[in-house]
Amino acid sequence: MSKESVVLGGRVITVGSGGDDDRWQGVLVSGDRIVRLITRAEAQDLGPDVDIVDLGDQTLMPGFVDVHAHAEVVCRTAYKTVDCRAPECGTIPDVLDSLSSYQSTLAPGEWLVGQANLFFDRKLKEGRLPTRAELDTISTNRPIILRAGGHISVLNSKALEMAGIGRNFETPAHSVTGRPEVIRDSSGEPTGVIKEMDSLLPLPNPDAEELREAIEQGLQNYFTTYGVTTIGEISETIVGLECMNDLAEMGRLPASIRTYLWSPGTLESLDKVKNWKDHIRLTAPERDIRIQGLKLFSDGGFSAKSAAVNCCYVGHPGSSGSIAFDQYFLRRAFLMTQEAGLQLAVHANGDRAQDWLCKMVIKLGGAKAGRTRMRIEHAGNFLPNATSADLWSQAGIIPVPQPVFIYTFGEYFPDYLGEYGLRGRFPFRTLLDRGWRLSGSSDVWIGSEREATNPFFSIWCCMKRQAYSGNFIDPDEAITFDEALRMHTIDAAATMGEEDEKGSLTPGKIADIIAIDGDPRRMPVDDIRSLRPGFVMARGRVMLSPPDM
Repeated sequence: MSKESVVLGGRVITVGSGGDDDRWQGVLVSGDRIVRLITRAEAQDLGPDVDIVDLGDQTLMPGFVDVHAHAEVVCRTAYKTVDCRAPECGTIPDVLDSLSSYQSTLAPGEWLVGQANLFFDRKLKEGRLPTRAELDTISTNRPIILRAGGHISVLNSKALEMAGIGRNFETPAHSVTGRPEVIRDSSGEPTGVIKEMDSLLPLPNPDAEELREAIEQGLQNYFTTYGVTTIGEISETIVGLECMNDLAEMGRLPASIRTYLWSPGTLESLDKVKNWKDHIRLTAPERDIRIQGLKLFSDGGFSAKSAAVNCCYVGHPGSSGSIAFDQYFLRRAFLMTQEAGLQLAVHANGDRAQDWLCKMVIKLGGAKAGRTRMRIEHAGNFLPNATSADLWSQAGIIPVPQPVFIYTFGEYFPDYLGEYGLRGRFPFRTLLDRGWRLSGSSDVWIGSEREATNPFFSIWCCMKRQAYSGNFIDPDEAITFDEALRMHTIDAAATMGEEDEKGSLTPGKIADIIAIDGDPRRMPVDDIRSLRPGFVMARGRVMLSPPDM
């Protein structure tokens, strides 16, 4: 029989269907499962064989579910990458100083890689990205890249040379994130700015041992610290997935990993995704890590002006982004994932990309119910036309928005799309009132804000709707704490077909439990932003505990 334990606090927020009952103060756990809720008085009668973790007056809550994250990518950012993000680096000289000072840690000729925010040009005092010439002032003998969010980067002359990007360079038709582009000056020379091309560059990578250490430490620092117990991982490399598997086998994987194979990316073709067992070694239990689905990119990002929208980008008449693949490829992917029992998740930032996807899915008979029901990543972030949501419904897809983007770039839509960009920005109140079930996720990647992986920050974004500048975005679309909490727990679990296993403190579910000081339902909204749990239990194992325990 499994060892029993009790986690005690001052109150329990169950996020259960019956609402919260103030009489409970604890959770009885057996092995990796919740047995039942209990009172403090009941806990004293359980006998000496039951371990009691007494957290005083803390509030117990279900562990968070981050349904869309690039965990391996963010864990890698500690490897030979210098942090150049605003507001700490608020000017171009600040960026150049940070890059220059980091050079001493590198070997001669080694790549110098800087991480900058999404929409970095909007967050720097100069209102623009650093130039190729400015990066050349650091070095013309060392390749330098400033990665501004993963969709757009700036290279110095040496980096352009090493990547083979010159006057006669022919841009590839595709990359893993969308259609690549090299920005050129009036004479045809590359300016140093590239879009959707980072995956094509010979950037430095850690070896397997370095990566395993980076992933173990990174998962703890970026996810466990904030109470995330389940991650929908948009995979990066086979080596990374096998490192996570090895950590699970050693009992050192702090969160459940539900993996979406990125193609072309993690695996080069749909056939390889279908037969992933021939290419990826997974030996740990599915409770810890499993292959959940397939991730595709149908368009690019707004920062690179490559999201496919139903208008033209400001200053670029006739340019409205493009769809990255044709209907025949989508049909193959759609049918293959259904046959293989995988969930199809398609990145579609722009409303035109979402409309196109839904119309294709409708022609194919609509998404199927259950764990493999199709997702559209970023649907719900920008909804200028209500008819787009009607198409989601007809296609049967799950919208997967990211509340953290309210802060990251919500106020910049009009800069790129004009008046069209003022419509339907993160309309969570409207969507919930119309009956939609939404999730919240970090989409943490290169250039994410430092708070991106904290679900309490994401909840604050849902409630406060404050942008990076301090301005507010459509406050009438704000939602309540309880609604936002559901987005990051049980409704997030439902996105991956796991609401019967995760997302609430309910008997029979996996014992994913966190505890925080105070009662967030009664806190001022700004206090929620900085909350961190002092206790985290994942799959019945304590992953974070107070120092005195």
